[in-house]
Amino acid sequence: MNNTYSIKDIIKLLLNHIRLIVFFSILGAIAGYCISKYAIPLKYSSHITMYVQSYTSISENTDNINNISNSKQLVNTYIEVLKDEAVMEAVSNQLLDQFDINTIAENFSINPEGRISPASIRSCLTITSVSDTSAINVTATAKNAEVASYICNALTKVAPQYMEEAVGVGSINTIGTAKTNYGPVSPNKSKNTMAGGAVGFMLIVSIIFIIDFFDNTIKDPDTLKEKYKKAIIGEIQQLDENGTKKRKHSEESEYFKLTDKNVPFCIVENYKSIRTNLSFALSTNENKIFAVSSSKLGDGKSITSANIAIAMAQSGSKVLLIDADMRKTNQHKIFNLKNKKGLSTAISKMDPLHKCIQKNVMANLDVMTAGPIPPNPSELLASEQMASILDELSIQYSVIIIDTPPVNIVTDAMELAKNVSGIVMVVRYGFTTDEDLKTASKRIELAQMNMLGFILNGIKPQKNNSYYSRYRYGSKYYYKKGYENSYDHGYYGKKPEMNLKHTS
Repeated sequence: MNNTYSIKDIIKLLLNHIRLIVFFSILGAIAGYCISKYAIPLKYSSHITMYVQSYTSISENTDNINNISNSKQLVNTYIEVLKDEAVMEAVSNQLLDQFDINTIAENFSINPEGRISPASIRSCLTITSVSDTSAINVTATAKNAEVASYICNALTKVAPQYMEEAVGVGSINTIGTAKTNYGPVSPNKSKNTMAGGAVGFMLIVSIIFIIDFFDNTIKDPDTLKEKYKKAIIGEIQQLDENGTKKRKHSEESEYFKLTDKNVPFCIVENYKSIRTNLSFALSTNENKIFAVSSSKLGDGKSITSANIAIAMAQSGSKVLLIDADMRKTNQHKIFNLKNKKGLSTAISKMDPLHKCIQKNVMANLDVMTAGPIPPNPSELLASEQMASILDELSIQYSVIIIDTPPVNIVTDAMELAKNVSGIVMVVRYGFTTDEDLKTASKRIELAQMNMLGFILNGIKPQKNNSYYSRYRYGSKYYYKKGYENSYDHGYYGKKPEMNLKHTS
C-alpha cells in the first residue's frame, strides 16, 4: 500500500498506464457523443426582453444612489412575480388553448386533472436581469420550437396584470414578440463529447490510484532492501516480445534457459550480475551450498535456480543443481531429463548416489533431479542421509544449488538450514505481496537460516528499452489446485517463434 505520492511517482504511474488512460478517455468521448446524438432529445429556445418602467423619474429623485437601488429592487420584485404560481397557471391556460394534448404532454408534466404542472413550465424558463439596466431577459426552452416561443409571448401577455396587482408601482413593457427558432440549442455535441472524455479520464485515473493505493505487491527494490535489511542480489527483466502480443501459454511450452538462442542480451546480463553477487555473498563461507526458494507459488524460483546454475557453470565453476522440490519436480522438465532416479532414491538408498546424478547436462553442470515423488519429502530432507549426501557432494563440486519448495507452503526448505550457507528468496515484481514476504522472513528467521538476499523477478522493460527498468510488470499466471500433485506456474512472456515457460 502506497501512502504517499511524489510528483515523480504520479507521473510514472500515469505513464505506465497511458494506453489505458487514452483508451478510456476516447471511450468516454465516444459515449458522450453517442448519448448526445441518440439519447438526449433536441431542445429549442426562444427569448424576449421585458422593460421595467418606474412611475418615479430620475429627475424627481435627487439621490441617485437611492434611485438605482430602488430600480434594482423593483426589477428583482418583478422577476419573482413572473415566477409566481398564479402567473404559471395563467401561462398554462394559454398553452392548453393553443396546443393539442400530445404536444403538451411531450413538453410538460400533466397532473391528474389534465392541467400542466406549474413547476414544469417554470423549469423551462430562465429569467434574469440585465446589469445596470431595468431590462429583464426571459428565455424559454422546450422540445418543440413553437412551444418555446409561445411560452415567452404568453408570459408577456399575462405579466402586466399580475405586476399591477402584486406590486402596484411601475409598469412592464415589451418590444415585439418572441421568434420561433428551429435551430436546436441542446444537446451541445461538442461540449458533451469533451465532457465525456473528461469523465472517462477522471474515472480511469481514479481507479488507477485506488488500485495502486491498496496494492501491497513488491514493486520497489530500494524499499524491499531497506525494509528487510537484505541485499538485492539481482533483478531479472520479464522476457516478452518487446510490446507485441504474447502467445497463449500452454503446458507443452518449452522452459526458458539462458542457452536458448533467442534469449535477449539483457536477460543474460541479469544472470551474470546475479552470479557475481552470489559469488561475493558466498565468499566468506566454506560451504558453497545454497538454497533458492520463494514465498509463494508462481514467483519463478525453479527457472531462476536453473539459470543461476547455468550462469555459474559458464564461468568455469563445477556446479551441481539439485531439485529438492519433490512434491512437484521441475528441473527435469527444464533440462529435458529423465526422472526415474534422483534425490528421493538417493536419500532412501534405493540407488547409488552417483547413479542419481546426471552428468554433463551442460558444460560444468550436473543435475540431480527430484526422482519419484515420496510420501515424506520433509522428513527425507531433514534426515542424516541428506546431510551426508551434501557433505560428500560438496567435495566434488565448487557450487551446489538446491531448488526448494516455497517457504510459506511447506517446511522443506527450512529442514536444510544446517546444511546450507543460506537461502536466496525469489520475489516476483507486482505479484509477491508484502504479507507473503513478511511471513516467509519470519519462518526463515525462526529456522535460524541465513537469508543471502532477494532476486527481483519479472520486471517488464520500458518501451525505451532501458536496461534496469523497475516499475512495470505484465506477467500472467495459471494456477492449479492440489499442492501435493502440482505447483502453480508463473510464466514469462514469449518471444516470436519460441514458447517459454517460467516455473515456480
